[in-house]
Amino acid sequence: MKKFDFYIETKQDLIDAVHEFGFVPLFANSIPGFSVQENVSPRAWFSGEEGVWEWKGPVIRETGCGYGKFFENKAVFVSPAFFPDFSNYRRDGYDFDARYDDGLAPFRDKTLYDLLSEKAPVISKRLKRAGGYGKDGRKGFDTIINRLQSQCYVIISDFVYELDKNGNTYGWGVAEYSTPELFMGRKFTDKVYKREPEESYEKILRHLMKILPDADEDEIKKLLK
Repeated sequence: MKKFDFYIETKQDLIDAVHEFGFVPLFANSIPGFSVQENVSPRAWFSGEEGVWEWKGPVIRETGCGYGKFFENKAVFVSPAFFPDFSNYRRDGYDFDARYDDGLAPFRDKTLYDLLSEKAPVISKRLKRAGGYGKDGRKGFDTIINRLQSQCYVIISDFVYELDKNGNTYGWGVAEYSTPELFMGRKFTDKVYKREPEESYEKILRHLMKILPDADEDEIKKLLK
């Protein structure tokens, strides 16, 4: 596998990068150069033309990747080849119910996770409405949903656009949430707990060290926390 080095001009470039590198952060992070933001044509990044923001949903669907806030609370595409091991490591080998039963997840996380599992795939505003989250209701939606993403119990499975009265899309795509189990099916469930979490961690660490030869091992370990 070659060194992490790519340039994004088209949707296909981004799809190819996800498959080739396995981990593709969207935004700049603590490892310089390791992001779409730093390797994208200006025409495809907030230019008024179709670009990365419109491609995110199609890339998720076409690659079948896991997408969510996985590194430093920032969005990352993780290919199907690595997402089961990444999830196993981040979950520490627990499915969510087992994590909760062992006292490792608070009740408010379970409340949202159970609701999301029942409603998925579901866009954020409908999930908030169904759970009574808001100014005069339950608090902490963003904190909880981000934590569940970091632990790989929740992913963003698509971006959904609002329609005007003529049936045309407008505005920014709204995140649609799901679980890896529902979105990926047996391709995920048959693999996620096949190794010990420590083995999954070592596999991912070795891979990232290979594609990021200029990064220190400690920098990569920090990113994986």
